[in-house]
Amino acid sequence: MNHIYGLSNIHLLRSSVLTIGVFDGVHRGHQHLIRQLVEAAHAADHLAVVMTFFPHPDVVLKDINERYYLTTPDERARQLLELGVDVVITQTFDDTMRRIPAADFVDQLVRYLRLKKLWVGADFALGHRREGDVPFLIDTGREKGFDVHVVDLVVSDTLGANISSTAVRELLREGQVEKARHLLGRGYTVGGEVVHGAKRGRQIGFPTANIDVWAEQIIPMNGVYAGWAYLGDERFMAMTNVGVSPTFAYKGVTVESYLLDFDRDIYGQTLTITFEKFLRPEEKYDGLDALIAQINQDCDDGRAYLTALDAGDET
Repeated sequence: MNHIYGLSNIHLLRSSVLTIGVFDGVHRGHQHLIRQLVEAAHAADHLAVVMTFFPHPDVVLKDINERYYLTTPDERARQLLELGVDVVITQTFDDTMRRIPAADFVDQLVRYLRLKKLWVGADFALGHRREGDVPFLIDTGREKGFDVHVVDLVVSDTLGANISSTAVRELLREGQVEKARHLLGRGYTVGGEVVHGAKRGRQIGFPTANIDVWAEQIIPMNGVYAGWAYLGDERFMAMTNVGVSPTFAYKGVTVESYLLDFDRDIYGQTLTITFEKFLRPEEKYDGLDALIAQINQDCDDGRAYLTALDAGDET
């Protein structure tokens, strides 16, 4: 089926197996849960349904005003649907939503989604003041005709802790994109329209694509990264600089990618890039010759790494 904004805009004709959460980033822990839910739902001839929220409850409850999201709502829904989910519901989370009593919220789930089974984590709770905890849901399910299935969180074999969106955010802010990739199961991705910049890269022989990244999405720590650039169905190696261009004393933070073996005008098109490896921090160089030499070295290092990554033997 598809991506629906708002629970009241859907009324399923078949019974559903549902899980509820933000699922920001759709990391490996999310993927593990969703794949199991999809398999169980389809085996019972039910629809696999995921409810997410936007804005993120943290943003609303903690009044967060900085970049926070790992995925846009539409990208998150796309990733969930690719895992086999039949319906993704993005529910607006606001002051009205957070004050809904748990019993009323459950009634809506039963009414709109023909709920037969609810999958939740052991620490899950819904409704005003988190009154709808697991024991509440189990008791309510007996009355309303649905079962509650409690699932375990996935532990990272490298961090020794539960895989979480919070952990991914912290790694990205530190520039540890390889560790973030391990938790996500893929390279961290941002995208946006290619817009006009200062064109300094073109002047020194390295034309970059200046990407207008969503203002609420996390950008990794300032520095130079190796990754992939996707232009439609095409993929290119890319060296991406996140930062302020210290050699040119530019103050605004930008995301600029130099695509290897590429020479086309792509202004106005959508470019998606991944962050696979942190190459070096931003540095200020004494002159253009030193800067150009470093960029050439970055391209050599990045090409070598991405070639090995593609072959599955990166180090």
